[in-house]
Amino acid sequence: MTAAAPGVLCVIVNPRAGGGRAARLLPRVERALRGHGVPYRVEPTRSLPHARELARKAVARGEVAAAMGGDGLLGAVAGELRGTDGVLGVLPGGRGNDFARKLGIATDPETACAVLARGRTRWIDVADVDGRAYLGIASAGFDSDVQDIANATRLPLGRLVYLYATLRALAGWRPAGWTVVVDGATHAFRGFSVAVANSGVYGGGMRLAPDAALDDGLLDVVMLGDKPRRRLLVTLPRVFRGTHIHDPRLVLVRGRAVTFEADRPFVAYADGDPIAPLPATVRVAPRALRVLAP
Repeated sequence: MTAAAPGVLCVIVNPRAGGGRAARLLPRVERALRGHGVPYRVEPTRSLPHARELARKAVARGEVAAAMGGDGLLGAVAGELRGTDGVLGVLPGGRGNDFARKLGIATDPETACAVLARGRTRWIDVADVDGRAYLGIASAGFDSDVQDIANATRLPLGRLVYLYATLRALAGWRPAGWTVVVDGATHAFRGFSVAVANSGVYGGGMRLAPDAALDDGLLDVVMLGDKPRRRLLVTLPRVFRGTHIHDPRLVLVRGRAVTFEADRPFVAYADGDPIAPLPATVRVAPRALRVLAP
């Protein structure tokens, strides 16, 4: 890590993130930034393409681009900063805030302002699917069904929305046939899902790939084979602790390039947003992004 260069902070905020959580907390964040003596300006956004545009402009002005919203917003901003001199700041304003958890940043954005004021820059890897960047996990299959339900619900469940969506998706689930190619080696199986992890955390704190590192230049590929539904329910709490990896129906491999597809249509999601229909190819760009970390 290196000391962060001083400069203006461009807060790119999605007011609707977390069911309006970001908008409610923005005044507190602004007070905290003023209290830390951090010069800033606020740029509201309501779409990922607009957020990318704001990030490009922030980099051109030499500002730190701080994304305040969900993990999808962070991934969009990161995609514009990778390979540049830009620096990403993290202000957790969504429901999951999993990238902040991985970095050790408080999920309360007001508290996270201390990292923007006193943090240090760290180089991390960025994953890419057909030109679209993400920081956390891209997954498909059962996870696609879960994410569809989570995104559609309007219930005020917070991070529990993923548990709710998992239970609903399980009721109608049937296994899929998968083909996964990792650095040229082919894996075929029948089961629930394929996940390609950069950070290893998703779904509001689920440690799907607990040993995934943000700066090792590798992707952690998690393949979950078929099992009775009741066994999946038993396993689910273990995912939050990362102890599920001992399940014999789970295979974890690492690589730099991953292509995966199923025997029926799925859309892969990354960090809460649809990123690509299958088949999809994921590659990792090692140490391509600077981020402010504790």
